[in-house]
Amino acid sequence: MPALSRHGPRIAVTLLPLLLAVLHAVGVLPMGVLQRLDDIIYDARLRVTMPATRDERVVIVDIDEKSLAEVGRWPWARHHVARLVDTLFEDQRIALLGFDTVFAEADNSSGLRQLQQMAGGALADQPGFAERVRQLEPELDRDALLARALKDRPVVLGYYFTSDRDGRTNGVLPAPVMQTEALGGRPILATRWDGYGANIPPLAEAAPRAGFFNAVSSTDGVVRSLPLLAEHGGRYYESLSLAMFRMVLGSPGVEPGFPPERVVGRHYQALESVRLRQGTSTLAIPVDDRVATLVPFRGPGGPQGGSFTYLSAADVLAGRVAPGLLADKIVLIGTTAPGLLDLRITPVGETYPGVETHASLIAGLLDGQLLVKPDYALGYELVMLVIAGLVLALALPLLSAARAVVLSLGVVLVVLGLNTWLYLGHGLVLPLASALVMAGVAFALNMSYGYFVESRSKRELAQLFGTYVPPELVDEMVKDPDSYSMAATTRELTVMFCDMRGFTQIAETMAPTELQALLNTVFSRLTQLIRHHRGTIDKYMGDCVMAFWGAPVETPNHASLAVQTAIDMAQTIHEINAERASRALPAIQLGIGLNTGDMCVGDMGSDVRRSYTVIGDAVNLGSRLEGLSRLYGVDIVASETTQAQAPGFAWQVLDRVRVKGKAQAVTIYTPLGRREQLTAEQTGELAQWNLAFKAWQAQDWDACDVHLLNLQRQNAKKVLYRLYAERVASMRRLPPVAHWDGTTTFESK
Repeated sequence: MPALSRHGPRIAVTLLPLLLAVLHAVGVLPMGVLQRLDDIIYDARLRVTMPATRDERVVIVDIDEKSLAEVGRWPWARHHVARLVDTLFEDQRIALLGFDTVFAEADNSSGLRQLQQMAGGALADQPGFAERVRQLEPELDRDALLARALKDRPVVLGYYFTSDRDGRTNGVLPAPVMQTEALGGRPILATRWDGYGANIPPLAEAAPRAGFFNAVSSTDGVVRSLPLLAEHGGRYYESLSLAMFRMVLGSPGVEPGFPPERVVGRHYQALESVRLRQGTSTLAIPVDDRVATLVPFRGPGGPQGGSFTYLSAADVLAGRVAPGLLADKIVLIGTTAPGLLDLRITPVGETYPGVETHASLIAGLLDGQLLVKPDYALGYELVMLVIAGLVLALALPLLSAARAVVLSLGVVLVVLGLNTWLYLGHGLVLPLASALVMAGVAFALNMSYGYFVESRSKRELAQLFGTYVPPELVDEMVKDPDSYSMAATTRELTVMFCDMRGFTQIAETMAPTELQALLNTVFSRLTQLIRHHRGTIDKYMGDCVMAFWGAPVETPNHASLAVQTAIDMAQTIHEINAERASRALPAIQLGIGLNTGDMCVGDMGSDVRRSYTVIGDAVNLGSRLEGLSRLYGVDIVASETTQAQAPGFAWQVLDRVRVKGKAQAVTIYTPLGRREQLTAEQTGELAQWNLAFKAWQAQDWDACDVHLLNLQRQNAKKVLYRLYAERVASMRRLPPVAHWDGTTTFESK
């Protein structure tokens, strides 16, 4: 939570595309580009997954250019259509016939009407004329010829609905398949029309089953779906495809299928399905909120598309189709002739025959494999948006650029994978574009904000501290740049002063370039150790290095890190001396002072030059302790506060001292190494020394002499033991000192 609170503005920026996507989904702020992208995704996926195989159950008799050339322009005289119907049922023995055409006007092409007018008018007095007209009427009444061909046969006529201001109607509508009362007072958003163009009464009476062949275009003019039911005058009528499918099933009843009320409530304005009930069995056809279903296109369409068999109507009429070839087939009569204007733009082709859209839907209904955008598509979209958006908004600010890319790709792949699985496995067409675009924009905004806003402060922080602080610490600091600044604060830190003793004498014998190379080598190796142990370089002063631990990044174990660094530095100098000895060069001596205490740390200096440094009494004491290392013959001198905060090391007490400029005495120590790394011999020597130091503090010179003698036998080269032996010899000549505590006072630095 603290990390998230630090990135509040960045999270808010990342949530912005989520908010816009949600407003688009609920319709408050619709964005056409997202709907268009969803359509593009759907069209592409549809083309990739089409079966591209021929369905032999449905055949299209095509009123094509060849038929128009042989039979004549459309509409044909009805006796040609009657003969076509008879041929299909009698010679080809088809199972079902549907018309993707409408016979909205009477056929007067035979002249019967004119003859009847003449028989009752100008030629009424001509003997036998009226009778002859009556004899010719069965042959010349071409509407009656077609009606007789249709009667008592499984035929579904076609018609169309319109929506114009006058609500014009023409012809006879079939009986509705569902009344408004079937909805139980629940409104639905079915397509509504106020006009229609239907078949003339003789044909409608002969073939009472009919279905509308209207398509529904998307906003881009592409036909992707066909309505199954449409409302006119408060009653619901079936489409051509549904009417033919119902005839195949034995004409089951049509009922509305609502989603459960406990899920959506009683006033939900959409159907979940159109149910076909026959006896005790029910078939549910899923529909969208317009009571339409997506067309399951099988291929690119047309006679060469390979999805359905196309036969020219002229060939059927001329007997050029082998009898029985279409036995038990479902046949649709339609047109592919461009002049008859029944070519549509679809996802799989820009000149797709309208009749094949119905054939494809019938085939899909027969297979029970329909794609559908379900009524809960909005809920799914909102859930995907919220989950993906929150994951990105809350996680991206905490991740590096590489991990942010991986997370964003992962979210996109999960959303895409789930959507594709629902599409392929369950035929569900669900919104995808909003989630993909939201994820992409959220990632872009997050990275942009991080780079241009947060990274600016991080870069500034890195520039400020990069020369002082190890890169690892800078990496930690830039995660929360607001918590760090150059402002001076007082903290408990550990400071180190490291000086190369005897360097002046060495420098006098070296050329400037050699001296520079030596300093660069030594400082480089010592600096690596300081940075490795999370130390901050304060400054280089000639042959001295100053560093501290615990700032700018808080480090609870700063004392232990400083002590370990000092030990490693001493070991490194020994290694450098071994290298120099092999070349007969003089050795370098090292002196290190460590002190832990409250110090003022921050950016200090003048307007001309400033630096990130530490000041205070604790710093001064650290400097004084470094100067004592030569006297006691050790590489490292640490104060009692440092010793107390680094319990993991074995410590040898050196003295109790009062340095120049400080009234209070402090006990000083030198680290011997990690406790667990001490040998038995070193442990015994340390115990012997502790006894000697206690005797020294108690002014027991005899006991102290005995212990020092034993220690010098064990380690004759150790300066510390010789120093105290000389001190004991000196103190013997003086009377006992009252209030003695063994403190040594230094009057010089």
